[in-house]
Amino acid sequence: MNEAANEPLSPETSRRGRRDAANRRGAGAGVKGAIPQLPRRKVARAFPPMSIISADEVESIHQASLRVLSEIGMDFNLPEARDLLKKAGADISGERVRFDPVMIEELMKSAPSQFTFHARNPENNARIGGPNMLFGTVGSPPNCADMEGGRRTGSQADYRKFLKLAQYFNCIGFIAGYPVEPVDVHASVRHLEALRDAVILTDKPFHAYSLGSERILDGIEIARISRGISAEQMEREPSLFTIVNTNSPLKLDMPMLRGIIEMSSRNQIVCITPFTLAGAMAPVTVAGAVVEQNAEALAGLAFTQVVRKGSPVIYGGFTSNVDMKSGAPAFGTPEYMKACIVGGQMARRYNLPYRTSNTCAANTVDAQAAYESVFSLWGVTMGGGNFIMHGAGWLEGGLVAGFEKFVLDCDLIQMVMEFMTPLDTSEDALGVEAIREVGPGGHFFGAQHTLARYSNAFYAPIISDWRNSQQWEAAGKPEAMQRANTVYKQALEEYVEPALDPARREELDAFVERRKREGGAPTDF
Repeated sequence: MNEAANEPLSPETSRRGRRDAANRRGAGAGVKGAIPQLPRRKVARAFPPMSIISADEVESIHQASLRVLSEIGMDFNLPEARDLLKKAGADISGERVRFDPVMIEELMKSAPSQFTFHARNPENNARIGGPNMLFGTVGSPPNCADMEGGRRTGSQADYRKFLKLAQYFNCIGFIAGYPVEPVDVHASVRHLEALRDAVILTDKPFHAYSLGSERILDGIEIARISRGISAEQMEREPSLFTIVNTNSPLKLDMPMLRGIIEMSSRNQIVCITPFTLAGAMAPVTVAGAVVEQNAEALAGLAFTQVVRKGSPVIYGGFTSNVDMKSGAPAFGTPEYMKACIVGGQMARRYNLPYRTSNTCAANTVDAQAAYESVFSLWGVTMGGGNFIMHGAGWLEGGLVAGFEKFVLDCDLIQMVMEFMTPLDTSEDALGVEAIREVGPGGHFFGAQHTLARYSNAFYAPIISDWRNSQQWEAAGKPEAMQRANTVYKQALEEYVEPALDPARREELDAFVERRKREGGAPTDF
């Protein structure tokens, strides 16, 4: 592994150097003080990912997926896409595309195993693939919620608050779509306003929705302007990503396919993610759902390489189960964890970066939200996830972005990041001299070994309350959601807008306003 991957960026190069490791033990449980944060750092897995099926079983899923694509096929709704696939050797019958297994195998060889995702602030550039992990915000809920306002339709004001939280918390590495949909902005120009906000309020890499050519082309131009680079440099340095969800089972629609064509032809990042819920849009068995996930992912990934060989891609997995009584999606389940880990094994079979998600089905910030998110993150971490969508804020199966949940998830992500840090087994860390100093029957609170490490001895949680019962009662018995509410408001108060070159801001505004006058993008697909 890259030994430097877990090294923090120096405080001198970070606008948030004042909240580095030396002060991260501040009060995060309702008492005003520094919010405990890990310093901004690159995170890499210090151990091999977990496998729960054998290499032979991985191969059986692969072969079953190839049978699906060659014998059953997949619908591609865009004529232009079918034309490209026909020239590449696929069998076309109406909208149905069937792939020769050899064609799939050859195309997958051209996809890169790792690449760099570029941000307007180079400190936020991220290596995608290998042992690296990057966590993003929740993306695309139509609603948001907090303790005061309750559950409500997404607005631009709330959207901007989430962007500020994403910029503030060091553990968030990218903006995974709109953290809440700004529904009060007309759909034809929403992408223009939302992406301009993302560029102004954050300096982290971001996403554009594959909803036709116009939105993607506008997103590419906004990403280019934000970095102040030429189109040629942008093509050399991927600076935008999109999620392409298949219409499970076995269909890719016109807007998504146009998104692939525009993004891959310009060497930007495409993440193909089937949405395969076992028992609903996929077979009821986990193995069957993963076969369908894998077949759909391979079809989409192969098409990116037909458009442009070597263009950057991410293998996306989003397989879970449904509640068989209500049909509602379930997350953080044993089935979800299995699918996470097997999905990682499949991505490694093709030597590709792996996208997965931190999810839950809870309706509020409660015990269910916590344990389902913990189990999701366990599957993500052990399964070899590289690119973690919906990292912070996801509630109600993705229908709600929670402000308090965002903070809770940042705490969980920081725990994962600290868990990823390699164990120090140096002679000093082994503590033999400290044990000699204390001897039998003593304690280590006053030992020199302890005092030298006191301020950063252990992970400092953002919202966990480690006070004894008397101290907790004296503080008014705050519960986790109340503490998270306090923290998210404090983070918004402390937020600092990242610097943006005035010339870039002027160019950005001019582009957005021109495109708005032109009508933006169509709203019928």
